[in-house]
Parts: sequence; C-alpha cells; structure tokens
Amino acid sequence: MTWTDLAPLRALGALDLLAVALLVIPWALIGWRIDHATAKRPSVSMIMANYRREWMHRMIARDVRIFDAQVIATLRQGTSFFASTSVIAIGGVLALLGNADRVAGLAEDLTATRDPAILWEIKLLLIVVFLTNGFLKFVWSNRLFGYCSVIMAAVPNDVTDPAGPEYARKAGELNVTAARSFNRGLRSIYMALASVAWLAGPFALIVASFVTCVIIWRREFASQSRAALLDDGGKPLI
Repeated sequence: MTWTDLAPLRALGALDLLAVALLVIPWALIGWRIDHATAKRPSVSMIMANYRREWMHRMIARDVRIFDAQVIATLRQGTSFFASTSVIAIGGVLALLGNADRVAGLAEDLTATRDPAILWEIKLLLIVVFLTNGFLKFVWSNRLFGYCSVIMAAVPNDVTDPAGPEYARKAGELNVTAARSFNRGLRSIYMALASVAWLAGPFALIVASFVTCVIIWRREFASQSRAALLDDGGKPLI
C-alpha cells in the first residue's frame, strides 16, 4: 500500500476526527467513573453491586433456592438476548459495507455531496467496532453468570457449614463481575447507536455523543432509581 492508496482518507477532515474523539474519550472516561465511583457519590452499578453481594449471603439461609436459580437464569437470558441482537446488527452493518458505493450514491442524492466510498466504510466500521465490543462483553457476562450459578449450587445447605460464607462471597463477586461486563456491553450499544449519527456528518455525531453521554451519566448518578436505591428511611443502604 502506498500513500496514494490512502488519498481518499484526506476527505476525513479534522472535524471528523474531533467528532470521533469526542465519542470515544467520553465513553472511556464515563465507563471508568461508573466502575470507580466514590463512596460519597456511588453510581447505580456500584449500589447494585452491594445488593448482589448481599443477595448471595442471604441465599445461604434459604432452604429452597429455586428463586435464586430463576433470577440467575433470567439474567443469563438477558445477556443472550443482547449478544444475539449484537450479532444480527453486526451482520446488517457488514452487509452495508459490501454496498458502500450504493450508500455513497444515496447520500449524494440526499446531501448533494459526493464522498469517497471508503469514508462511508470507515463510518460503518466504527459502528461495527462498538457492536463487536458489546457482543464480547455480553458473551463474557453470560459465561460469568454461568460460573456464578455453579458456585451457588456448591453452597452447602447447612447454614452452620463454615464453607458457606466463603462460597457465597465467591458467587457474589462473580455476580458483580458479570453485571459489570453486561453494563459495559450496554454502554457499547449506546455508543454504536450514537455512531450512526456520523452518517449525517461530524456535527450530528458530536450532538449524538453529547446526548448519549448525558443520558448515561444521568442514569448512573442523577436518576430517580438511584435515589430510590439509596433511600432507606433517610439512610443510605451502602
């Protein structure tokens, strides 16, 4: 490959690169902040992590654990659903990649501008990257929930067995890790949807990135559900 082969990329201007940076960097920063929130201002994910650990310890005292098994099965169904959806979406975008010239022609009819087909391929590839990351997170989350269910089955029925609390602790940590991976997958799907706006131009991508980040931040740090989780007669639950 020579520099002349990359000539069409020159149409990818500085504004496009800035728009992509304003999508990827906030996504990474928000994800880090959610997973490393402070105790004074915990995220919803952090609050739920404590509930998940408490759930596993309370499970020890239950003689019949069918309810716990059903909850885990439901969580695994959620991860399977999103993983399957991600695969279907990836296939759809890859099909568009095979018809990039047609996409460019349609865009020319709508915008009266003609961009190289390779630019449209790059824009579609950004969507594929986020969808693929989401798929991998969902698959790993599903597997971790499976590990968690195995450890739950190994918890002794005798509440006086000293191995019970340790097994419950391990199950709780696997549960938390699986949920963290699931949440990261969801954030990737959000960003994949925001990436679609790039097809309308860099300004549309910047706006979509901002709106998506605000929504994610609000749901984790300023939502009514978060206030409900923290409310226990005026005392925080964590």
